[in-house]
Amino acid sequence: MSAYQKTIGRAVTLSGVGVHGGAPASATFFPADADTGIVFQRSDLKGKAPEVRAHVSQIGATDLCTSLGPKESKIDTVEHLMAAIAALGIDNLVVEVDGPEVPILDGTSARFIEAFDEAGIVTQEAKRRFIRILKTVRVEAGGSWGEFRPFAGTRFEVEIDFECPLIG
Repeated sequence: MSAYQKTIGRAVTLSGVGVHGGAPASATFFPADADTGIVFQRSDLKGKAPEVRAHVSQIGATDLCTSLGPKESKIDTVEHLMAAIAALGIDNLVVEVDGPEVPILDGTSARFIEAFDEAGIVTQEAKRRFIRILKTVRVEAGGSWGEFRPFAGTRFEVEIDFECPLIG
């Protein structure tokens, strides 16, 4: 993983529908300066809605999707987009959506990754900041749990177990 921050080389737009509302949805992605982070804006609420930073403190509902921001200007279904951003190591990006949902596209992160690759990934001069796990941390809620363990590098193990045979 790069020691330096990254953004995209040019603006790119993706359109589709919102998976939950079924309405047309578009998202335009703009390069951002170093140390900006990932910032969401709602173009349909220009001047009426604050920018929403992709930060754990901004997470709202998580029923069937992940929502960011306050209820009146929330942005739903950000998880596939955020997975693409993380996979490509993008640190700085402005995401302008024209409604309450990010387009679902094909239901994966692939179209986001393709669009960002086409726009070009640009390495910036500022260094990235990393979290270092010093000891095991486990969080449990109901029958679910998540755990972080010290490791020299980045490694994820994910397992789900749903009763529905179509999911796992």
